[in-house]
Amino acid sequence: MLEYSLHPNPLTEREDDYTAAVHPKVSYSKEEVIDLMLQRGTLMTRTDALAVINNLEETVAYIVANGGVVNMPLFSTGFSVSGLFNGALDVFDGTRHRLNVTVRDGVLLRRAQKKVELHKVNTASPQPQILEVKDSLSGTVDRLLTAGGPVEIMGINIKVAGDDPSSGIFFVGPDGVETRALTVITNKPSVVMVVAPMLSEGADYLVKVVTQFSAGGRTLQNSKVTVFPTPLICVYRTHSSS
Repeated sequence: MLEYSLHPNPLTEREDDYTAAVHPKVSYSKEEVIDLMLQRGTLMTRTDALAVINNLEETVAYIVANGGVVNMPLFSTGFSVSGLFNGALDVFDGTRHRLNVTVRDGVLLRRAQKKVELHKVNTASPQPQILEVKDSLSGTVDRLLTAGGPVEIMGINIKVAGDDPSSGIFFVGPDGVETRALTVITNKPSVVMVVAPMLSEGADYLVKVVTQFSAGGRTLQNSKVTVFPTPLICVYRTHSSS
């Protein structure tokens, strides 16, 4: 059984438009997956199962690292390139472009999806959720981050509120260092606009929201945290010469 709840959709103007948030009850680690394999019955030992899974992970990573794709009943992989090219003679540039590894569900996951039973629940104070991040200077969504430019974060219950010093909008770098956005332009439950700090050009950053905001109108005692899972490439604004 998979639970879900409905919340107002901040991306449309209609007041009766709602979006669904799912609430999985269980999350399995690799060790817990192996436990379940053994419970379901197999001739393999725990050591055998761990060795097979580790070998599969390493082999898939090897194939992808060498430019190959994997097509399995469980999932398939692919590649995509994001970023604009300056004409047909331009080449891939890591500061302007990004190579993405894509993963799609295979036939086994599609069959399992059809078997999932959904159960609607009501939540008084849903977790904050980031739906998309728009870089205003480049006009791109969920891709780029212009240092020193406005960034529009859209979501649910993401208004920065409360007196906890940890509350705010942060940009998390590849080394885990968090940089706070010092200038907040718009601060609403469905949209927060900030000025991006002068981050490292070409590096990937995750957007993190920490807030004590509650849809019920009261300030939560403990802060809630949400991190947008899609990394954004930091770019610097280019100035054209006259």
